[in-house]
Parts: sequence; C-alpha cells; structure tokens
Amino acid sequence: MFNQLEKILSRPKPFEVYSTDVLWTDEHTAKQMMKHHLDPDVDISSRRHSFIENSANWMIERFKLHSGKHVIDFGCGPGLYTQRFARSGAQVTGVDFSSNSLDYARKQAEKEDLSIDYILQSYFEFEGNQKADLITMIFCDFTAMNLAQRSLMLKKFATLLKPGGQVLLDVWSLAGYAHREESTSITHSPDGGFWSTEPYFEFMNILKYDEEKVVLNKAVIIEAERTREVYIWHQYFSKEQLRKEFEAAGLRIHTWLGNVGGAEYDETLDEFAVIAEKME
Repeated sequence: MFNQLEKILSRPKPFEVYSTDVLWTDEHTAKQMMKHHLDPDVDISSRRHSFIENSANWMIERFKLHSGKHVIDFGCGPGLYTQRFARSGAQVTGVDFSSNSLDYARKQAEKEDLSIDYILQSYFEFEGNQKADLITMIFCDFTAMNLAQRSLMLKKFATLLKPGGQVLLDVWSLAGYAHREESTSITHSPDGGFWSTEPYFEFMNILKYDEEKVVLNKAVIIEAERTREVYIWHQYFSKEQLRKEFEAAGLRIHTWLGNVGGAEYDETLDEFAVIAEKME
C-alpha cells in the first residue's frame, strides 16, 4: 500500500507522461466529455454556449468570414464553432481526433445542410489541401502541448495560411498560474461516474512547476479490476514567451486580447488571446 501511494503521489517531470487522449478515446469517458460539450451552462469540455455564440459572432465580423473565407478550426469537437462559421457563409474545415465528437458534428451539419469538411486526425499529422484565411485553436488547447509540440504546431499554422491569413488562439496567463494552488483529493464513486460505470476511487493531484510555469492535473482512477493514470498538462504564458515562440515559427503577434471574444487584454485575467499573421 505504501508503494502504491508513493506512486499515486509521485511528481513527474513537466510533460514527461501523456495520456490525455483517454478523455476522448475511452468509450465511457468520451460520452461524458460530449455531455459537457453540449451542456450550455458549464465551462468544461467547451465554454458556455452563451460565450461561444458571442465569440463566434465577433470572429465572423472581425475576420469577415461571411465573405466566404476559409477557416480551419483545430480541436473543433462537436462543431460548436464550425457550425456557426458555416452558417455565416464561411468555408470551414474542422480537425479533431475524437471520432465521437466528429460523428456528432457531421450529423448536425447534415441536419442543417451545412458543408463542413471534418477531418479525424491528430493536429500534428494534419496537412490540408487548401490554404486558410483563418486558423483557430480555442479553449487553451495550445497550452496542453509541450514546447516541441507547440513549435511544430505553430510552424504548421504558418504553412497552412494564405498570404495575409491569421491565427487566433487563447492561452492561460501567468496571473492564472498564480491563482492555481497545489492540492490532493480522494473521491469515491460507488455507483460509477465520470471515469467509469463501475465503482472507483479517484485520486486527484494538482501539481505546480514554478520554474516552468506548468500545472499538472494528475488523476489516478482505481477500480476493482484496473488502475488508470490520466495526466492533463497546461503551460502558462507571459506575453514575452508567447511572442518568442510565435516568432520562431515565422508568425507575428499583432493583437493582444482578453479572450477569443474580442475582450480587451487584461494582465490580471487567467487567460488571454492573440491574433497573429505570417511574417514576410
């Protein structure tokens, strides 16, 4: 028992272990994630639907998507943004590695007779046959990647953009990092829950890495017949660090925002967003 608890409470190096895909590839957990996506009143898998509606409208106007612009939405999920973009008249591509999410998105697009190209693929493998006017990556997906992955992703963005094309994404801020606290909790779900239909214990460790400004949500789920570990990482950014990473990939940040809905930048907020363009 002592050795088991030591393993449960162990602190890996930043981004040393990955297992986030279980959230979307495990049949039961994927259904729970979808339920959160479609719940209009929670900020879990997606933001609240009122925010999505307002931010999508802002993007449509800000980037003139209604004029037939081509948008690639990385991490499109069940299509909460892509559907709104397509309704405005944009040409839309959605990329996600969750088959559960894309099955739902395709059905919704078919119901509304919306022409949306949904691609079931890893971000890092996507190539694309058509250049984009706008690339979006929303709900701080970018922060879940390590430095090498972020570099690869940004270079891919630069390759996929048309001349004059732009990138919009949001990240967690240093203020957000300061607001996080380390903690350990144990939850018993005798009737099953988010992780399983079977009874389980969840050990949740929130770990902070001050030098790297990284936070790990480490969940250990113990059932009668199996034990699983889920590592959810997030990088927190200063403006200087984000600018440096973008410029190294050939992208120039020209606008700083409070969020992807066009709010004014505020360094005290837990997140911020940027608009960038390909450097000449």
